[in-house]
Amino acid sequence: MFHQYYKWIRCFHAGGRSVRLTAAGERLYAITQGLFGQEEEAIQFLQSAHKLKSGLVRVGAVSPPIALELARNFRQAFPALELTISIGSEESTLQGLQDFDIDVGILVEPPALEGLHIAHYRSERIVAVVPDGHAWTKRSSIDTTDIEGELLILREPGSKTRQRVERACHQQGVPLNCIMEINSREAILHAVANGMGVGFVTQVEFIPLPGLAAVLVDDEQLSISYSLCCLSVRSERPLIKALFDVALQ
Repeated sequence: MFHQYYKWIRCFHAGGRSVRLTAAGERLYAITQGLFGQEEEAIQFLQSAHKLKSGLVRVGAVSPPIALELARNFRQAFPALELTISIGSEESTLQGLQDFDIDVGILVEPPALEGLHIAHYRSERIVAVVPDGHAWTKRSSIDTTDIEGELLILREPGSKTRQRVERACHQQGVPLNCIMEINSREAILHAVANGMGVGFVTQVEFIPLPGLAAVLVDDEQLSISYSLCCLSVRSERPLIKALFDVALQ
């Protein structure tokens, strides 16, 4: 459909044995890349729509345990389908959706962006993680005020878990004594197990390592809501819809 215009646009510079794009050629290449991507998606859609007997669903998530639990349920429902999981930040997951690198994202309270289809998935309480022998292990739960004076190991600024802990403590007038920041849930658990302080994770993310105990914090604010997201224009794709149906049933 473009051939009638080619004679008016010079797309290449030829010199010796090399050929390079002109400015117009660079622009045309960028435009057509999007067209080729849409064509490939159309082909994948048609192929996967055949009774869901084959196909691939790509999931991006901010929480490994949440993603793996969904993957298990999806595989049980559709054993013939393939599933890949990539773990990353909220920003990288949203970008992956927009770039068509992933099909479904699992996020914590994602922003209401235009063109983003969002469905509530599940909520998880935040628990305090303490080493064996800590005084809290003798109690069924603690109050937010009990956090005062404890040596805390927190996630990096921007972490939704950290935000919830900071907000709850601020409203109760509880100062936080953060002695270390670690951008990994698993590393925080190991640090707590080594007696370095107290950490916080959601219940589903708690791994019962030797030397660890989880204690519920009796504060409704200390919870996290996870959502499933996809691009609105893709929400009715058979594979994507199948994953949503399994997750939300």
